[in-house]
Amino acid sequence: MSTMCGANCDQCSFKNTCKGCAATCGSPFGGSCVAAEYIKIGGREKYAEFKQGLLQEINALLKDNDIPPAGALYELPGFYVNLPYAFPNGETVKFLKDQNIYLGAQIEIPDVERCCGVVADTTFILICSYGENGADPELILYKKR
Repeated sequence: MSTMCGANCDQCSFKNTCKGCAATCGSPFGGSCVAAEYIKIGGREKYAEFKQGLLQEINALLKDNDIPPAGALYELPGFYVNLPYAFPNGETVKFLKDQNIYLGAQIEIPDVERCCGVVADTTFILICSYGENGADPELILYKKR
């Protein structure tokens, strides 16, 4: 499968359901892909600059919330990271679109049984914590960019 961003599709666990970004003009799951959209406009170099700047912005927010920094951001399908957050009134809400591809990372915190997750694109940054396999997610921060 041919990619726009250079990802190795052979190592992806979603390769059997993905249509490929090159074949779909950057919409492998039917939605938008932050990497493909950026690469279409400015090429891989500008995308790498955007990704690095976003990582720095995220790490500053993580530091403000006493969370270790993320080492890198990875392209992740929305259906994989779109967790349902429970609100005090009992309602649950998902903030992402399952068909989109976002940038994200999982941060394991030493001596804590929960992980921290980060998901972002050009318009927002979401930071959360969750248990094993995404159980009991809690929203820490949602910031519009």
